[in-house]
Amino acid sequence: MVGARTDNGPVDLDQFAALRTAEGSAALDAATRVTGGDPLTAAAALRTAGVPAGLAAAALTQAELRRRATGKFGPEAAGMFLTRAGLEQATRRVVTDRRAARLRAAGVRTLADLGCGLGADALAAARAGIRVYGVEADPLTAAMAAANAEAAGLAEMFTVEHGDATAFDVSRVDGVFCDPARRSTGTGRRIFDPKAYSPPWDFVTALAERVPHAVVKVAPGLDHALIPSGAEAEWVSVDGDLVEAALWCGRLADVPRRATVLRGTRVHQLTGSGAVEAPVGPVRRFLYDPDPAVVRAHLVAELATTLDATIADPSIAYLYADSPAGTPFARCLEVTDVLPFSLKRLRALLRERRVGRVEILKRGSALEPERLRRDLRLSGDQAASVVLTRIAAAPTVLLCHPAG
Repeated sequence: MVGARTDNGPVDLDQFAALRTAEGSAALDAATRVTGGDPLTAAAALRTAGVPAGLAAAALTQAELRRRATGKFGPEAAGMFLTRAGLEQATRRVVTDRRAARLRAAGVRTLADLGCGLGADALAAARAGIRVYGVEADPLTAAMAAANAEAAGLAEMFTVEHGDATAFDVSRVDGVFCDPARRSTGTGRRIFDPKAYSPPWDFVTALAERVPHAVVKVAPGLDHALIPSGAEAEWVSVDGDLVEAALWCGRLADVPRRATVLRGTRVHQLTGSGAVEAPVGPVRRFLYDPDPAVVRAHLVAELATTLDATIADPSIAYLYADSPAGTPFARCLEVTDVLPFSLKRLRALLRERRVGRVEILKRGSALEPERLRRDLRLSGDQAASVVLTRIAAAPTVLLCHPAG
């Protein structure tokens, strides 16, 4: 079926049903107490407690997945049912809550989640007061999503049907969210070509013509050429890590491109056309390393304007300015040395500065940071940042320190 999830590990529908019984709950509690250590020791502990082998394996799988999921879902992870592939593709709680708030503010009251997976986005929308109808092609994942809604006390706001996402009657709702499956059936390998997503890319992009509010979650590496005309493309980072991209379509599209940077409890947004080129200039005293959401959204030029900065190479996203400025959209380093790349010269400079610890950053360089670190043979009590880049197409190394 369209939208199926894969790689469910050792848990099948019968084992999942067993986990939902009183005996299964006890096995989960026991597995939770021993997970995180040696797997063989954990399995032996459950066998000693009299838990049947199949139920023990399913309980240990769930306990380990719940432990890993805490970073995405917080305390709620302790009561969720998960699959490996579903957890990998699920959206973080901080992102789902923000998306749900935007949908609610846009007037969405009923939402179809096509390919709802384990229900992370649907649960956030339900918490925001939106009635959600989930569709999931994989029967185990669908059952787990329903169980997650029940565990969260949201079973009346989020219901799940096992079926084909493309067959759902979207005229029943005023909004659609779709997170296409991006792993191949059987192998579980990542799919990088959107045309091979499930549901199919043509179906996904056509949703904007059928529903007034449509959001599509896509891989952060999405080619800008595939962005539908009139859609807003947003890239989201959390504490410096690029976590997802989304296409906001129909009435939800506000700007062509948006970079959303989430740091702690703060939300920072940079918007623009994504088609402007930053001015080119020399290396200056301060280097700005833009957040990956800014780079992927093609908003480096917009950021350069706010910092009175330039780039030194048209294809490299490092920015340079004469003075430091606080910004949530980039990290600022002070440049102390600029030299054409030469391992011998760089090694000598670091030895002269007594640098024994380096952070290696790179854009536009084929060098492997860990191999370079070994080749530098560092010794000393000082720290520095080594930036590998290109200046006017020439391989260049910058020695930097954090800006004050």
